[in-house]
Amino acid sequence: MHASDTRSAARDDFIPDVSVVVPTYRRPAMLERCVRALATQAYDAARYEIIVCDDGPDDATRACVQRLAAAHAPRGPKIRYMAVTGTQGPAGARNAGWHASLARRIAFTDDDTIPDANWLANGVRALDAGADAVSGRIVVPLPERPSDYELDAAGLASAEFATANTFVTRAALERTGGFDARFTAAWREDSDLQFALIHAGLRIARADDAMVLHPVRPARWGVCISQQKKSQFDALLYKKHRALFRERIRHGPPLLYYAMLAVLVVAVVSLIAGGSRIAAFAALAWAAMTLWFAAQRLKTTSRTPAHIAEMIWTSAIIPYLSIYWRIRGAFKFRVFFL
Repeated sequence: MHASDTRSAARDDFIPDVSVVVPTYRRPAMLERCVRALATQAYDAARYEIIVCDDGPDDATRACVQRLAAAHAPRGPKIRYMAVTGTQGPAGARNAGWHASLARRIAFTDDDTIPDANWLANGVRALDAGADAVSGRIVVPLPERPSDYELDAAGLASAEFATANTFVTRAALERTGGFDARFTAAWREDSDLQFALIHAGLRIARADDAMVLHPVRPARWGVCISQQKKSQFDALLYKKHRALFRERIRHGPPLLYYAMLAVLVVAVVSLIAGGSRIAAFAALAWAAMTLWFAAQRLKTTSRTPAHIAEMIWTSAIIPYLSIYWRIRGAFKFRVFFL
């Protein structure tokens, strides 16, 4: 069923106070944990709905949502399943969800969060106090010595505006156009909406009592290698909001990355040209910078042998992939961006 079909079906007789939109992609166990927390909010169950937007879509997720919907049908809240086929990525899935809703308030969270029992009530209260959008609090539990991946994921806890915990009025979404579906990964699509709200002169409030727990998902060894692909979306965000990008994001490859690329090029070119001494010095400089980079990443993270090996291996690769994906994003979105 497409978003337009679902919205038509929703017009029967139910206009909720608020619709909670949850994008998901092929992880029904995490989704079920999230939806169960959403379905037991300290909010009148007859006055809100949960819309699960399946960006897969797949049978396991559909069955999970249908089972939860049947279990809560007698008392509420209403739980709806949407198979999203027109776009790929959480931005497009969220758009499908809020377009399918008739509520004037939209709450967004992710399928890997566990919303606090008072999350919905506190977020709606903050929205009704005169805000056009509300950013809630995200708590990311970490072990004493987290992995580099876990520490990176914990950055959500200090994010100004993250769609893992956001409330927005329908009027504000309609005015800004909602999410830009060109952000096909879970990266920068929330900042894009935040900046669009700012440009439109709309008010964004903070509600620390609207809290979601965001446990870090298990990840494979070397996951940070594939995560570099997200860097291409920095180019799109920069193209759309240059001033705010410079002011609020300030993220880019450090000079170390370019220095590592430069000495590697020198080493290869010198070796080809027969300058073995220069090649050796350049190779030593590259090795030293790689080890220094790995050491910095290990300062506050796990010191297990597997994690140390992961940091050394990925530190030798990340700089080049980061630069590559930023340049590729610059070409893809037609913007000068290094």
